[in-house]
Amino acid sequence: MIWLGITSLFSLMSHVCGQNFDATRLRFFPAVNQSIAGVFQVSSLNDLGQPHYAFNASEARQLCLSLGVTIAGKAQVEEALTRGLDTCRYGWIDEHLAVIPRIKALSNCGQNRTGLVTWRTYVREKFDVFCFNESDAAAQLEDATTGSPLSSVHDSEQTASTQAAQSTSFSSRHPPSSSTTLKTIDTEWDPAPHVGSTHSSARGKAMLITSTCILLLIAVIVVVYLKMKKTCARGLDLQQQQQGESTETQDWKSGEDLKENTSDTEGDEKIEVVEMESHVTD
Repeated sequence: MIWLGITSLFSLMSHVCGQNFDATRLRFFPAVNQSIAGVFQVSSLNDLGQPHYAFNASEARQLCLSLGVTIAGKAQVEEALTRGLDTCRYGWIDEHLAVIPRIKALSNCGQNRTGLVTWRTYVREKFDVFCFNESDAAAQLEDATTGSPLSSVHDSEQTASTQAAQSTSFSSRHPPSSSTTLKTIDTEWDPAPHVGSTHSSARGKAMLITSTCILLLIAVIVVVYLKMKKTCARGLDLQQQQQGESTETQDWKSGEDLKENTSDTEGDEKIEVVEMESHVTD
């Protein structure tokens, strides 16, 4: 197992990587040979044996590598949270965020919030670190699948470690002060039973909005088509009406010309008759 001979392995890796980590001043949560869904938290102890924040983002990542594991990602810590990981200390994760997994709200832990309480800060700030042991995660997943219960010794040690971590009071447990220029990030974590329903609801809303937009577009197209059809029909009627009026005008003019021609002919005939009568009288 990865934790077998951890002190010698830790010293060797620290020497190779050039990091001066003192294995005797490290505290592991839940315990040195335990993890929850493969996730465990590493803290540094001061001269009084109390945990204090000691690792910046780069040192936190290197510490996990020195232990033969990797730094935990947000999804891995969230999974551990659903399986009972509950701490009161900030720790670096792979996304360069400092997080506290909280199951129960406490006024002096994670701003009295629950879920994965997330803080964004400069990478040089110092916190604990959450590491991820992939082999432990796979073994625990297999145990959960086969329904194998954990041993009573493991449960008692984990419970004692959890109670000790929650009962410890020191200033570094509280959220960083405003002087560290930290900015709160609203957590997007939801308990596992509600994740599916939230995604389904969002998907349903998106489908409803899309359907509504399509129906509105179809309605607009129909209205425009009807208006264009009505306009075309009105233009056709006006054109036919104008053609009818033009035909009547031409007919009227033709009649007037015929009358004028008839009048001229009759006048010419009368002039000829008068001239003939004049000649006869002479």
